[in-house]
Amino acid sequence: MEKFIYKPKGVCSREMIFEIEGETIVSLTVIGGCAGNLSGISSIVKGMNYNQVVSAFENIKCGNKITSCPDQMAIALKQYFNK
Repeated sequence: MEKFIYKPKGVCSREMIFEIEGETIVSLTVIGGCAGNLSGISSIVKGMNYNQVVSAFENIKCGNKITSCPDQMAIALKQYFNK
């Protein structure tokens, strides 16, 4: 299992800590942001293949921002898996 830490841009959350095994998200911890929503999202992505998460979360906006925490998660996962 590998740990990947991502510093999101343009959103309220400050850090996303992924634990990844193969192509599966084992856990996700988000520091900062909307605690309830991000706890829920973290629970949902456990056990999911990263492609599923990217497909579901990519290009989601938050209000009039050009990104969102879910979009930043998709960006982080694409960055991790395309290294």
